[in-house]
Amino acid sequence: MLRPTPALVTEHAARRLPRWVPWLLVAAYVLPGFLGRDPWRTDDLAAFAVMIDMHQGGPWWTPQVLGEPADSLAWLPYWLGVLAMRALPLPAELAARVPYAALLGLTLASTWYAAYCLARQPAAQPLRLAFGGEARPADYARALGDGALLALVATLGLAMLSHETSPAAAQLGFASVLFYATVLGLHSTPKTTSRSRGRALALWWVGVWGLALSGAPVLMLALSGAALLWWLRAGRSGGSLSLAACGSISAAVTALALATMAQQTAALWTPRWEVWSTLAGWQSLGRLLAWFLWPAAAFALWTLWRWRGRWREPHIGWPATMVALVLGATVLEGGDDRTLLLALPPLACLATFALPTLRRGVSALIDWFAILFYTGAAVVIWTIWLAMQTGVPPKPAANVARLVPGFEPTLDWALLLPAVAATGAWFALVAWRLARHAPALWKGLVLSASGLTLNWLLLMTLWLPLLNYGLGQAPVSRRIAALAPVGSCVLVHGLDAARIAGLQHHGGLQVRRIRQTGAGDCRLLVVAPGYLPELARSVDLSAWQLRTEVPRLRDNREKWLVFERR
Repeated sequence: MLRPTPALVTEHAARRLPRWVPWLLVAAYVLPGFLGRDPWRTDDLAAFAVMIDMHQGGPWWTPQVLGEPADSLAWLPYWLGVLAMRALPLPAELAARVPYAALLGLTLASTWYAAYCLARQPAAQPLRLAFGGEARPADYARALGDGALLALVATLGLAMLSHETSPAAAQLGFASVLFYATVLGLHSTPKTTSRSRGRALALWWVGVWGLALSGAPVLMLALSGAALLWWLRAGRSGGSLSLAACGSISAAVTALALATMAQQTAALWTPRWEVWSTLAGWQSLGRLLAWFLWPAAAFALWTLWRWRGRWREPHIGWPATMVALVLGATVLEGGDDRTLLLALPPLACLATFALPTLRRGVSALIDWFAILFYTGAAVVIWTIWLAMQTGVPPKPAANVARLVPGFEPTLDWALLLPAVAATGAWFALVAWRLARHAPALWKGLVLSASGLTLNWLLLMTLWLPLLNYGLGQAPVSRRIAALAPVGSCVLVHGLDAARIAGLQHHGGLQVRRIRQTGAGDCRLLVVAPGYLPELARSVDLSAWQLRTEVPRLRDNREKWLVFERR
């Protein structure tokens, strides 16, 4: 027997956000990080290196960089970037980001619609009030959809990784589509039109194939299998049996079609059990979960407690199932935050069902924490920016000069004005929240989502030149390009895909490996730190002389060795 629903919502509490508010919030969250930013180190630049290789005529079915296979066997993310680079009259790095901006928007939209459909489930409805005045189902669902969107935007782990042009960002987009398609199928009833069922199945296919072609076929099989089990359960309980039957056939066909793909990626995906052999590994995982999933995880845990009699219902069970599967995959992969990223959309949907059960005092405590934390963070960002521009206060200015030597700050009004506007909007929002207004379900997450968006926008405006200088490959790539004769090529040894992309994109150099055709025409050889002994065993270094050592930033850090042909 089901426990009584813990949700008690009046029609005033279920009022929706004005539509311009989420649109403005999404624009302020999505656009910074895609506009004006250089490709940064690791996965962002590594994926861009594969796109450059394909754009210059490299093979599309074997992602590689100068003949070496890519670290991640993900076709679709690279194809999307290359197609955008060829179709759009934009700089290469900006064009490659356009599909990823669309994928992030798709993630946010899928989360809203998934929460809306889950909130329309009969078991998710709030209690009926004795004298009427309870929320209408549609208004209640829209309010929870707004809450899920705010919970997702407020989650700390989403900001950085979702703005990369990497396979992980593509996996997030397609996993959110798979999540929403499953919810749409569970939302179907015998009265639902075949068109709605067909839309759910079509979206399911998009999510399945997109996730598999983005480098996660094993996780795709786990998620799609769980989704089909939920569909079959819905069919047995009087739901959409035809949809479950079609899904079962689709699963069989998909599993057969992807068997080869999964076999190929098995060598790249190996469980890393050795990470969990020590206490430090578990402590690292705990820290990752604590900050990466905040604050959505706290709300989700409260949801599981308050709705504990309804875990088998779709609005709790399906998001919890997907979160559990992604957490399991994260543990198998040694605590990989890029895998954990896929848990955020269903976690946000779980979090939103905590909103109808929160007491006003708890909501106020959350708001005060958000005000203090995000206002303090914004003050720190502004203080360090002022120190970079004026030298006052002197200590932050000295720290920046020590950590990023050679960086020369400039006043860019195109970056300053959005930061000023966002800061003013934040204080106006705080004043509105502290005033007395009728309660709304989404009010408990407005400040958390807006505060994180504010600080993300400040980082991507005020600190953008500093971050581009410190996290990108532009400084070292341009130093090396200045050593090369105009129109010449450069040989590399020991450089990963990200560093190679930096030399190509920022330095404008033709880069080749030592064994590649045409290597004899290159006058310079760039060797990564620590790879000189390996190079000496395969190449006659008597034909080369060391010209200089180029530090990445500071002299006491790694130095690239630049040799010149004798």
